[in-house]
Amino acid sequence: MGEGQSRQLRIDADAVAQLGTEVLDWRHKAVPATLHGRTASEFSSGSVRLGDLQTPLLTLDDAALRGNVAKLAAWCAAHGVGLAPHGKTTMSPALWAQQLAAGAWGITLANAAQLRVARRFGVDTLMLANSVTDPQAIRWVAEQVAGGARIISWVDSVAGVEHLQSVLDAADAGPLEILVEIGGHGGRTGARGADAALEVARAIKAASRLRLGGVSGYEGALSHTWDEAGLAPVRAYLTDFRRLHETLAAEDAYETDEVILTAGGSAYFDDVVEILGPLAAPGVQVLLRSGAYVIHDDGFYRGISPFSRRDPDAEDAFVSAMHGWARVVSRTEPGLAILEGGKRDLPVDEGLPIPQGIARDLGQPLQPLTGARITQVNDQHAFMTYPAELDVRPGDVVRLGLSHPCTALDKWTLMPVLDTAVDPDNPVVVGTVRTFF
Repeated sequence: MGEGQSRQLRIDADAVAQLGTEVLDWRHKAVPATLHGRTASEFSSGSVRLGDLQTPLLTLDDAALRGNVAKLAAWCAAHGVGLAPHGKTTMSPALWAQQLAAGAWGITLANAAQLRVARRFGVDTLMLANSVTDPQAIRWVAEQVAGGARIISWVDSVAGVEHLQSVLDAADAGPLEILVEIGGHGGRTGARGADAALEVARAIKAASRLRLGGVSGYEGALSHTWDEAGLAPVRAYLTDFRRLHETLAAEDAYETDEVILTAGGSAYFDDVVEILGPLAAPGVQVLLRSGAYVIHDDGFYRGISPFSRRDPDAEDAFVSAMHGWARVVSRTEPGLAILEGGKRDLPVDEGLPIPQGIARDLGQPLQPLTGARITQVNDQHAFMTYPAELDVRPGDVVRLGLSHPCTALDKWTLMPVLDTAVDPDNPVVVGTVRTFF
């Protein structure tokens, strides 16, 4: 059995397939009333096109999704590292299944509620990229591990170690596999520096109900640019990370058969592999946790991803798999159109939507919107300025490039997946992505 086949079995394929039996109705804002009563599978059977849908809308592109998954899987394999993609970006079991089938080690998540979603769909290898501190969550994780799941979590303080040990003692539960989290000054969580993290690691090793399984961290919180000034704190942090691992290995501190060294979001994974990749060895797995790459975007990640920093349109670059669609609802001032999509529909935290084209209706050829831009957004509206010579009318549909998939998908319970290969103007709906935020 090949690697892709074996990984595909690490999620309950029947549970994922059952998503296709969900009946679509008023709860799914991407589905117009004319299509209520169909199952998700019927909706995706080839009879529905973009032009049959209503706005505001967020769509996904099938070829881009599959291409992005394949590109990072191949890159990781070529560089001898594993991938535990951060599932919190999509919270989509169907997309997790694609990533696991492509060879992912497991799925990373951010909290206990997300872990419960993954366990409902049978994902058996999970990383919690956080410290679990809620007593109920600690006991639940211990129960799942006792039942055969592999769930690895993080700790970044001696007090956190003591809290875990206390809850597990009271429940007579464990042991749990724990990674010591190293952080950087000015970052998010994580013991500040290798020396502080070493103290935490030694506390984990001394705790009877915990097992020290490796080192974890997140470099993405330390910078938002890829120039020399932006990369310097990232690389310094990763060097500190490497020093901590080397110290722990010299002390023979690890207590698991497989040591996990994990860092790497979707912005700096090349630097992670350059500095931490050489540490991979028999019994030592270096894992990236990139999550945004599967959707990618036309904003922040387009500009900072290692595959597109210098040329966003390079052949091997990720491709944005998401687009927003919104109609003009008001045009009462020259050069200003108000669109019907706002913060409740589209992401704005890493940049405002980008007007890419306009048409008289969904499914019709798009015309360029050169010079147009979104200047502000309200809850349900976006302000679009445009050159006076452009013919913009109420009812026109604007396609929007979006920035930051993590805050795009959480606004939609279900999104149509389009096949744009045959008819890019009015593509067929070939799938749906159901999310569980």
